[in-house]
Amino acid sequence: MSTSSQAVTPALVTQKAVKRLPRWALLLFCVAYVLPGLFGRDPWKGIDIASFGHMWSMAEGQASWLHPNVGGVLPTGGGILPYWLGGAFIALLDPWLDPALAARIPFALLLASVLSLTWYATYHLARTKAAQPLPLAFGGEALPQDYARAVADGSVLALIASLGLLQLGHETTPELLQLAGSALFMYGLAAAAFRPWQSRLATLVCLPVMAASGSPTVAVELAAAGMLICSLSDDVVMRSHMRWVAASGLLAAALASALSSAGLPGWALRIDTWSGIGRTLRLFTWFTWPVLPLAALTVWHWRRQVARRHIAVPLFSALVGFAACIVMDANDRALLQALPALAVLAAFALPILQRSLGSAIDWFSVFFFTTAALLIWLHYGAMYTGVPAKMAGNVAKLVPGYATDFSWPLLILGAMATAAWLALVRWRTARQSHALWKSLVLPAGGVALCWLLAMTLLLPPLDQSLSYRLLVNRIKRHVPVGTCIAAPNASTGLLTGLEYFGRYRVDGLTPPASVPRSCPVLIYSLPAKQTAPSFPGWRRVARENQRTQNSESVAIYRRAP
Repeated sequence: MSTSSQAVTPALVTQKAVKRLPRWALLLFCVAYVLPGLFGRDPWKGIDIASFGHMWSMAEGQASWLHPNVGGVLPTGGGILPYWLGGAFIALLDPWLDPALAARIPFALLLASVLSLTWYATYHLARTKAAQPLPLAFGGEALPQDYARAVADGSVLALIASLGLLQLGHETTPELLQLAGSALFMYGLAAAAFRPWQSRLATLVCLPVMAASGSPTVAVELAAAGMLICSLSDDVVMRSHMRWVAASGLLAAALASALSSAGLPGWALRIDTWSGIGRTLRLFTWFTWPVLPLAALTVWHWRRQVARRHIAVPLFSALVGFAACIVMDANDRALLQALPALAVLAAFALPILQRSLGSAIDWFSVFFFTTAALLIWLHYGAMYTGVPAKMAGNVAKLVPGYATDFSWPLLILGAMATAAWLALVRWRTARQSHALWKSLVLPAGGVALCWLLAMTLLLPPLDQSLSYRLLVNRIKRHVPVGTCIAAPNASTGLLTGLEYFGRYRVDGLTPPASVPRSCPVLIYSLPAKQTAPSFPGWRRVARENQRTQNSESVAIYRRAP
């Protein structure tokens, strides 16, 4: 074993260490992560309900498929493709499924595809010659295919454990389609030497998809990064793949230009004033936990192979996401696109992970996620028994007047998930497993557990606090269903809530002084505790809060006699 090869390849892996994670276990992790939150909830406030509103208005025929809008308000971003995708599913599954559930189905499939593409990208990168571990003096080193599978299993666990993907990955927003495009781009580069036609097709499709999803600038940057990766490679296949990357970048730029010229969402270059390194570092710290520290460990130990495909592909892809995040003033949705690449880099840290660091990750995960699960169970008990009183008070403050029916299926699902977590902790702490992926089992399992418990035990109060349904129900006490409402300063989410939950006809553009006589009601959105303004010709009849007195509220006006 030469000193130079040790310096180039830091991985030293035995066949015992590449024990395969059972397929049923990996699928169970993915199912427990993807499905919770898909059923039994409303679209939530923010971009989730705003995006759903554009999809639903197109499917209902209230807006043109070429110009999606809610109450006349156009989307602020996201291109056109995500709204077509959600709107098509709503139209196809109507009236068999609730529109909110129908819109979430394609985005749940996108999240599943991101997990799958991350696995296959890592698998192909780990099969490259430069990524292989050192041969042992007396044999027994890991077989290439088994080594690649073990590393790929670790990458999926790392992505599931990423805190930043948890909420954003379960929303009905354009960023999930952009995320799938970036994962497909990484797969196209990774599989070039093993699946030539699949990789070429993936490369040609991924960047135009991103361009049509509101991220054409990032698509062009990824094309530049991909061409740099191909030019640095000494592999003939990778060099020949450069033309496919260039073609995809040109298609993305041409598509964005064509959309812009047609008056549709196309080029969208957004540069915000940077608020400082402190806010950016805080976002990087929690959003990318735990993949960023492991990715940094990979880059340090494999620094002599930065130009090799298994490091260059995820590294340059992640750097594009970091750059987009910084340019957009620490925007977490821009940083989302870096998570699959960081998960791949984190997986290559597993062969070189010291036992002490792995144990620290395990015990931190056991303590943190067990405590979080215990708090969820205590809040669940407090909702029905009033004990502990402080936790019951917290729920009452979150949703005043909260009431729900007890659900045995939700309780059983939560109990089964908790039992599975305890069994996983017992397996990990009681056995000395040599598998590469062992240190990421507990972080991934803990994130999946807490998400599943939140989406079962705490779903009713969370849904009531994050949905516009309660507010619209309060508005119904003052405004009959079907009334035309002018809401000139309302967010797209509130406009969607008025149309979807209240079945009102909404005008979100016309100012109070110009509202036609056919709209007898004016709704004005107000921050907490701000005095409601007066408008000539309008008489205020009520003010309703979204949740509590300290939350956002709306003032309701009728035309003065």
